[in-house]
Amino acid sequence: MAAPKIPDGEKVDFDDIHRKRMEKDLTELQTLIEAHFESRKKEEEELISLTDRIEKRRSERAEQVKIRAEKDRERQNRLAEEKARKEDKEAKMKADDDARKKKILSNLNFTGYKQQTQAGPKRQTEREKKRKILSDRRGELNIDHMKEDKLKEKAKELWDRLQELEAEKFDYQYTHGRQKYEVTVLRNRVSDHQKVSKSSRSKRGLRK
Repeated sequence: MAAPKIPDGEKVDFDDIHRKRMEKDLTELQTLIEAHFESRKKEEEELISLTDRIEKRRSERAEQVKIRAEKDRERQNRLAEEKARKEDKEAKMKADDDARKKKILSNLNFTGYKQQTQAGPKRQTEREKKRKILSDRRGELNIDHMKEDKLKEKAKELWDRLQELEAEKFDYQYTHGRQKYEVTVLRNRVSDHQKVSKSSRSKRGLRK
């Protein structure tokens, strides 16, 4: 950089030049300081905003955990109440069955109705067995606490079970029909055999 040329006959004010340079440097320094503080202020605002978002998410997550825990407690209480009701119901049914059996046993002391009462408890016992089997197969349908996806799974499970029962029913009907046919055929054979035996005995009697 070439040195500035000083016109002839003019006096150079070095103090003024130095003062202007100082003022320029001071202005640039103030500009840098203001830019620094502006950037610092912006960063602090972003940090506060980020902290607020984190705190909000933490609060929302804590609330969700609290709600989920409350729902779990309600579901557990509901299941416990259902289990208690089921146990009470089974205990009452058992007590009723015991009372009915005692009544049947006490009726056995009547001689005139001994045969009838012996047949009665047997029929009653068969009905009880059938009722118990149906009750065990059916079970209780607890769907109050289930969500939509669980309800869909339960509906599919019930539909599949229904298909299995229909298949079992068809097999039983077919087996029953085949057994009934075989019994009829055997009875006809026995009847024909008895007729042949009776005819043979009659012929031997006439010969004598």
